[in-house]
Formats: sequence, C-alpha cells, structure tokens
Amino acid sequence: DALEKDGDWALKRRTDGKIAKTVKARELWDRIAWAAWICADPGTQYDTTINEWHTCPEDGRINASNPCSEYMHLDDTACNLASLNLGEFFTPDGRFNLEDFRHAVRLWTILLEISVLMASFPSRAIAQKSFVFRTLGLGYANLGTILMRQGIPYDSPKALAICGAITAILTGESYATSAEMAAELGPFEGYARNREHMLGVIRNHRRAAYNAPSEEYEGLTVKPQGIQPQHCPPDLLLAARRAWDRALELGTAYGFRNAQTTVIAPTGTIGLVMDCDTT
Repeated sequence: DALEKDGDWALKRRTDGKIAKTVKARELWDRIAWAAWICADPGTQYDTTINEWHTCPEDGRINASNPCSEYMHLDDTACNLASLNLGEFFTPDGRFNLEDFRHAVRLWTILLEISVLMASFPSRAIAQKSFVFRTLGLGYANLGTILMRQGIPYDSPKALAICGAITAILTGESYATSAEMAAELGPFEGYARNREHMLGVIRNHRRAAYNAPSEEYEGLTVKPQGIQPQHCPPDLLLAARRAWDRALELGTAYGFRNAQTTVIAPTGTIGLVMDCDTT
C-alpha cells in the first residue's frame, strides 16, 4: 500500500518499537529487490498473505519460516520433508502418469504422518507442538526437467498452468488423504478451534483450481493466480479439480489429521541424490 501511494516507511527498533528512521517506501523496496536479485536468493516474505492462508490462526500468527523458506507455520513447530521426483512420472511419449502420482502422494502422506511419531526433535516445545499440529512437508522436484523435455518454455502460460495443476494435485490429494486418516484416527489436536479457518483455506485452494472470479475468495487481500484452463492439459486440470473436491468434501466431514501437508522445498541437496536435472 505504501508503494502504491509513494509513501514513507518507518524503520522501527526491535528493542522498544519506536521509529529509528523514516525512508521512502519505493527506495527501500528497490534496495530489497536489488539485494534479492544480485545474490539469487529472494528471501522476501509477504507477511499479510502468509497469515491470510494460515490454517491455525487461533493458536497464533505465523512470524517466520525455516531458513529455506518452504515451511511456514507457528513458532516452535517442525515438519519432516519428502520430495517426489516428477521426472519419474512422465512417460517417454510425454504423458503424465496421474494414477502413479496420486498413489505416491497418498503413500508418502501416510508415511510422513507415521514419521511424526518416530522423529526426534531439538526441544520439548517443538516436540509438543509437532504432535499437536502434525505438520507434514510433501513436495516435488525436477519440474524444470519435465518442461524442458516437452519443449515448454519455463515461464510460459502453459508451464505455469502445468505447474499449477501438478501442485494442486499434490496438495489436494495429500489433504484428502489427511482427511481419510482423520476419519480413522481423529483430526490433529488443534483442529476443532481452527476448523472454520482451515476449511476456508481449503475452499480458497479449490477456487484457484477452478480459476474462480476474484470476488469469490474468502479473506484474501491479494487474490491468487488460478489455473488457466486454456493452457492446461485437460487430464491434469480435471485431476486438480477432483483432488480439491475430495479434500473439501472429506475435510468437511472428518477434519484433517495434519494442519499442513505440503511444501515446495528447494531440494538443492536431495535433488542430487535423486538424480534430478533441476532442483
């Protein structure tokens, strides 16, 4: 807002909250953008947007992320990560094997839920909150490779639509699996007090899969980019929408076993072990 109004920005001291200095918002933003670009590490977090997509605001706000910035949740929580190599799900003739991908997402969501019980944590507080919220971190790697193999430019509308659909399938199927586990084991401990907030987040995800009009989103200052159907392969688009239909239907009925299920990690190290061409 300050940028759009060409306004000033107050730099406040962490110690007492008083203003140390006032600068032009645009000048500061230019310096942030330059610093992110020059070191190839855009570590800028949009605090308002992050908290508007927060599944558990009744337990506090999200203040920060882990160092790689893929995991954002309450302070003193942790999630175990696992990434699927997307290159393994593309056939030689360029088709995406949806059934295998859905099966892998379901299997690894269950495995990561089991890992909550088996993990070691660095402090008692982190252990306790990890059991209460049971956050998981299923993601993927090698997206760049599957686009290059098909001759699709990385930042093209078609690439964005494919990326959006695959990500929607991953997250929708994972939340649906979490709801299935909740039906058997009960939802995570903090679910009841956050139920309406979490279902609102799920509904907003579903709206993005259907590329809904901006006025339909709940409680969002910045509306997300929905999947553009004219650029998306029909089978991926249908699978993305069905995944979120299931996530919302099952979640409404049973709740969710996990406060979060997916992240997109940089995979800089494990990508090498997984023989990925791109992270």
